[in-house]
Amino acid sequence: MNKNYYAILMAGGVGSRFWPISTEQFPKQFHDMLGTGDTLIQKTFSRLSQVIPKENIFILTNEKYNDLVLQQLPEVTQRQVVLEPAMRNTAPCILYASLKIQKENPDAVMIVAPSDHWIEDENAFSQNVQQAFQFCEQNDALMTLGITPTFPNTGYGYIESGEATNGIHPVIQFREKPDYETAKQFLSQGNFLWNAGIFMWSVASVIKAFENNQPELFQLFKTGIPSYNTQSEEEFISNNYAKAENISVDYAIMESSKNVYVIPATFDWNDLGTWGSLYDKLDKDKDQNAVVNAKTLTEDASGNMIRTKADKLVVVDGLKDYIIVDKDEVLLIFPKTKEQDIKTVLQNVKDQFGEHYG
Repeated sequence: MNKNYYAILMAGGVGSRFWPISTEQFPKQFHDMLGTGDTLIQKTFSRLSQVIPKENIFILTNEKYNDLVLQQLPEVTQRQVVLEPAMRNTAPCILYASLKIQKENPDAVMIVAPSDHWIEDENAFSQNVQQAFQFCEQNDALMTLGITPTFPNTGYGYIESGEATNGIHPVIQFREKPDYETAKQFLSQGNFLWNAGIFMWSVASVIKAFENNQPELFQLFKTGIPSYNTQSEEEFISNNYAKAENISVDYAIMESSKNVYVIPATFDWNDLGTWGSLYDKLDKDKDQNAVVNAKTLTEDASGNMIRTKADKLVVVDGLKDYIIVDKDEVLLIFPKTKEQDIKTVLQNVKDQFGEHYG
């Protein structure tokens, strides 16, 4: 396995749209959301380790999740856990981790991958990543994997791509989440892909992109280089990380760079962002109910997403297209059509009943 291959596994999010299973103390990436026996972060680590040496997979997360990472990934050492002392979106943490990796290995090429995506064909994923790495080793390029749209989704950003050379397309532009009519136009044009938020590049290319496009952010983290991978790193990050601008890597470098390329993914993908997206990927019973862990007795009940602790008996009569989730002291019964409102419901619960429930 190539010792120059690295990964940054992004595992700092809260996943509030998966409440009440996902909470700030124990977010979704540390849960077995699919009922497979592995948590999402465990599945992602395993997938990446088919291409990347395990010791070169860095876990980027909030400092409050350090112990969870080490518990769930026993092969990982503390060296590989890169901790954010404050929430500052994806650009600062990616720059920070990239500078650490560059100091360790200036020849590194790397993938940045979220910890909570569902990918079925892991061999196809590995092949796409290898193709991207080989391109990045030879070119000053910022690369991403795009997902061929299957319907006019208004919840994803889109990538407009140009003509391909050897399966690699130049990116014309990134497009914001569209309304439904615009999304239909994107699909009819045929050269638009969903933005999956999976990136590949050499450390030299990504750091140069930050230096060119985000000079203030670059200078902030550049001053810490002498401390990175030493005992003084924690003090520097603790004193300086919160000064970083709250900005995504898409806005920070991808949308303003000219050397951006995309490979249309050859694997099935789901970002597992909501209960509805999880429902889409689970097996269904004869009435199209998706069930995780529960034993169910249903009557006139269809299209429901049902999740409980193992072997809990759930009797449902007369409900269609609902999310039914039982966890400890919280029971959620909520229409699937309103799943985007769960974040608001969570905030209302916290305001009325306290942070304990979130």
